Amino acid sequence: MENGLESTGDIRLDQAVTQWLQYDKNPKTAAAVRSMVKDKAMSELQKCFGARMEFGTAGLRAAMGPGVSRMNDLTIIQTTQGFCAYLEQCFTDLKQRGVVIGFDARANPPSGGSSKRFACLAASVFISRGVPVYLFSDITPTPYVPFTVSHLGLCAGVMVTASHNPKQDNGYKVYWANGAQIIPPHDKGIAAAIEQNLEPWPKSWDTEEALQSSLLNDPYQDTHREYCQTIQQHCFHRELNKNSEVKIVHTSVHGVGHIFVQAAFKAFDLHPPYAVEEQKDPDPEFPTVKYPNPEEGEGVLTLSFALADKEGATVILANDPDADRLAIAQKQESGQWRVFTGNELGALLGWWIFQCWKQQKDEGKASIKDVYMLSSTVSSKILRAIAVKEGFHFEETLTGFKWMGNRARELLDQGKTVLFAFEEAIGYMCSPAVLDKDGVSAAAIAGEFVSYLASKNITLSHQLRSIYEEYGYHISKNSYFICHNQDTIKGMFERLRNYDGKNSYPKECGGFAITAVRDLTTGYDSNQPDNKAVLPTSKSSQMITFTFANGGVATIRTSGTEPKIKYYTELCAAPGNSDLNQLKTELDNLVDAIVEHFYQPEKNNLTPRPE
Repeated sequence: MENGLESTGDIRLDQAVTQWLQYDKNPKTAAAVRSMVKDKAMSELQKCFGARMEFGTAGLRAAMGPGVSRMNDLTIIQTTQGFCAYLEQCFTDLKQRGVVIGFDARANPPSGGSSKRFACLAASVFISRGVPVYLFSDITPTPYVPFTVSHLGLCAGVMVTASHNPKQDNGYKVYWANGAQIIPPHDKGIAAAIEQNLEPWPKSWDTEEALQSSLLNDPYQDTHREYCQTIQQHCFHRELNKNSEVKIVHTSVHGVGHIFVQAAFKAFDLHPPYAVEEQKDPDPEFPTVKYPNPEEGEGVLTLSFALADKEGATVILANDPDADRLAIAQKQESGQWRVFTGNELGALLGWWIFQCWKQQKDEGKASIKDVYMLSSTVSSKILRAIAVKEGFHFEETLTGFKWMGNRARELLDQGKTVLFAFEEAIGYMCSPAVLDKDGVSAAAIAGEFVSYLASKNITLSHQLRSIYEEYGYHISKNSYFICHNQDTIKGMFERLRNYDGKNSYPKECGGFAITAVRDLTTGYDSNQPDNKAVLPTSKSSQMITFTFANGGVATIRTSGTEPKIKYYTELCAAPGNSDLNQLKTELDNLVDAIVEHFYQPEKNNLTPRPE
């Protein structure tokens, strides 16, 4: 092998390593690869060089470290070269308009990688091609990137973040000129362009020169000011906010959210929330939590509960580390804390935003037939129930905010009003200024909502109950099994597609009759006259939805980023059917039947979700 190293004995691996060492100028990752070769650490080399990270609609997400399957200086340069080349094909005015690049606070000292370093390298690549770059000078929330794309009319945006993933990971998230995340076919176009631009361009590594370039702009102050100004159009009770007695605790879980949520509260004239001291400053080690994911609920909120009890606060708001998602908890009359699910918060925020819209006295206000709300197909159907009764439109999209953001853009371009979109994974789009989930504006809107309810002596739990009583109970139960064997997963879904003989789906499950099946892997939908699904289909991921005669809906799908087979179930009851215990028992029984008959965890050797 070249570079004076011995062969690994695997020709393909030798070629990959040789090319890597030719291209990589980061001394830490280059030294790590040399030492792996020297030590014949074959399993490590296979992990690092076995397969290049796949660029998908979510961009990239992987551990930081050496090799083509990891996030590092070289893979960031290669990815950005591909993205830049693709943008050059798509936009004749790329050199006039430019791109925005943001980053969070993640870092991996052993490999010399960090979000800031990756953002500077990406800027360097674009600037070397004469493309203006708006590079944030400091950490920002993810929603600031799509906001800047829209606000400045740029061609694209890049956010370097791994959101709520474990500390060793990082990611590269891409926005298009419409302000939403990319959707097909852009992912394939960018992936192909990356493969054609693997060798670093002459100036790609030269961050020092790039950072001195006249093409480099810092949008930090302007974006922060404009964002805080823009979200004020969603503030409807300023006087009430000023005088509110409600005490709120906020945690940013060692991420970027602290100063931005404080500023958003100030923009709404809300009293500043109490910050969890141990978690308010960015720390790439996430020292106080096992996983920096507020969706995991109580474990992440332990310090918040303690601070709330000390200060006499009754509400907790928690952002994930890149501040695009929001969890909420409220102290109950029993003294226990209730952490609301993403679906419950979707019901609460959707109801509130609709009430605020209804109360506006604005002459130019849209008529209700031009008002839309969106949610993803695995989220609660509560917005559909509210829309049916109130007369606005509800649409569902495929899973993920990329679909909701792009659909919202289409509707806005047709002159429609998009009030709200949400997904069950605690993601909310409360303002069309950001066509993605945004935990900063959602935190301020939630602060005002809680203050308004408190002035009427109502808690979030009370309000949720009255929403369900008016529009029908929607109770959900979501979980997952872990499976590392792709063949097992494929076999499980193929069995469901050929349940009673070839190409026939199950007609019942443990005594629960099935009335409709939609398979977004194959494009089959029994509810459509031609049996063809309306939503886009994707052969690369598994997803089947069953509708039951009792009002239950269950979706079984694979995860794009984790070795999980997830299920999302919901029982939608008609208004007036308020025997909650009976509904919960029925849903529990339905879930048990799905697990037993469809998942077959013992036979398939599946690991249940860790408690």
